[in-house]
Amino acid sequence: METISVPSTQSSVRTEVKRIFNLQKSYQQKIADSTARDRIKKLDRLHQAVLKYRTEIQEALYKDFRKHPSEVDIAEIYKITSDIKHTRLHLAQWMRPRKVATPMSQIGSSSYIHYEPKGVVLIISPWNFPFSLTFGPMIAAIAAGNCIILKPSEYTPHASSLMKKIIDELFDESEVALIEGDVEVSTELLKLPFNHIFFTGAPEIGKVVMKAAAEHLASVTLELGGKSPTIVDQTANLKVAAQRIAFAKWINNGQVCIAPDYVFVHHSVADEFVNHLKSTVKLYYGEDASTSVSYNRMVNNKHFKRVDGYFKDALSKGAVVKYGGKSDSSQDYFEPTIMTNISEDSDLWEKEIFGPILPFIVYTDLHEVIDKINSKEKPLALYIYSKSSKNVDLIINNTRAGATCVNHSAIHFFNNNLPFGGANNSGIGKGNGFFGFGEFSNPRAVLKQWSPMSGLDMMAPPYTEKKQKLIDMTIKWF
Repeated sequence: METISVPSTQSSVRTEVKRIFNLQKSYQQKIADSTARDRIKKLDRLHQAVLKYRTEIQEALYKDFRKHPSEVDIAEIYKITSDIKHTRLHLAQWMRPRKVATPMSQIGSSSYIHYEPKGVVLIISPWNFPFSLTFGPMIAAIAAGNCIILKPSEYTPHASSLMKKIIDELFDESEVALIEGDVEVSTELLKLPFNHIFFTGAPEIGKVVMKAAAEHLASVTLELGGKSPTIVDQTANLKVAAQRIAFAKWINNGQVCIAPDYVFVHHSVADEFVNHLKSTVKLYYGEDASTSVSYNRMVNNKHFKRVDGYFKDALSKGAVVKYGGKSDSSQDYFEPTIMTNISEDSDLWEKEIFGPILPFIVYTDLHEVIDKINSKEKPLALYIYSKSSKNVDLIINNTRAGATCVNHSAIHFFNNNLPFGGANNSGIGKGNGFFGFGEFSNPRAVLKQWSPMSGLDMMAPPYTEKKQKLIDMTIKWF
């Protein structure tokens, strides 16, 4: 199959993306008419391709991140195969019209919801987990019966190139097309009247996407980020908490949108918790993480310098390093780092870190912690480590977040029965399983009148005293 190559000049880029968009627009009704079996066949082909190219996927992500194959399997391969299996199992049920109740005032009719595809959709995916965060939304979009244009990040060129190879092998460009390129390509794509845009990335870019979508009144799903807090209270199993927080924080070198961004630790257990955290880092990555095959690198020097800048800014404002702090710009290496005494006007406190630095704050009053969390934008995730159901309930009932894990971190992303997404600044809309299918579908309301006479017919003009009594009775009883 002929691959899609995007020309370098802006005018030719514009011409090419328009051509693909118009092609998909003309083809969309055919895709919309596809059955559950048709869509499952596409997903099966994708499943087989991911397994076929498993080694190449691992190699591509090693070239882009120095990511260990096992980590690729966990965060990329498994997530894709799990999504496909879950969708395959449930798709026929999701597509089936869902009957809903009809009020007595509309007696003689029946009502149901018909899920129809939105049309031609754009998926803009990020660089931190390029395969799962590109193919994951695509699985949902295929399941819903859409035509799809994919735009992966230029920051992971090896991953993007391999994804393009896979997509070109599996799909005609009239159904699914992947377009590589930089911000110029994204800009031209966002000018087109897509029916839906699914974007994963930073909040500031999410605002740009939303503005572009507004020009065409396109719906959006925005999976953004933010500062996901963690609370470790005095009742927590500290060793287990340290291990689970460390795994969620330093996988992919901290370049994870749902990574713990900062930790509140009760003053009575703070020292013990930090000691467990230090021991866990050594257990996972050895005495020198730079020599560990299990420890990734920053995606590029730009992001290394950003995190290094946060680190130096915090030090200049009185922060204390409890562990780590070493770095090497030549290989975009930044050591797993634990810090405390963070000034509230520092970048580490104000900005999403998206890197391997974990600040912790010692607390005495849980209500003050809740106030601190609520003073910031709603996070994508909030994590609680506690054996106290009273404390857990207090935190959940008095905070707002896209998701919460109790006594674990980040694993909600792998549960296809849970919605995944943020709230306001951390995201709009939800993905995962049926929720992803719903994002790419229009729930069309259908009411069928099967009786020759409806309740409304009896209340139609001309209005009489008798009809008014019927209206009064309807208001009172129905």
